[in-house]
Amino acid sequence: MTPRKKASPTLTPLELEIMQVLWKDGTGNVQAVQERLRPQQDLAYTTVQTMLNVLHRKGKVTRKLQGRAYEYSPAVSQDRALGYALRDIVDRMFGGSAEQLVMSLIQSRQADPERIAALLRRLEEEESHGHK
Repeated sequence: MTPRKKASPTLTPLELEIMQVLWKDGTGNVQAVQERLRPQQDLAYTTVQTMLNVLHRKGKVTRKLQGRAYEYSPAVSQDRALGYALRDIVDRMFGGSAEQLVMSLIQSRQADPERIAALLRRLEEEESHGHK
């Protein structure tokens, strides 16, 4: 028997879209989430329901029975989900090296040295004011 994979803290693209609806709206039942996804995707009610159940099992959403339907709420903040995704990319693509990520951004011209320098100044300002 093959060992089960540990659940990844990162979100799949569809999970992320559903979470974005919940982060924006705060809560929603399956129908409300499905309607908010409609402009982007034409997903069946049962697909959205299944995905919300998966997110619940993963601990990404909480649910509370309201009448005959569950009301889902985010259990993970958008910032925390971003942190998981970024950590995953750095680990998988850059061997855990944040420096390699920054160098890749510069080399691919997605960030130039001036922008990096401005970000460093901003970081130093925030640290001097006691923010993380």
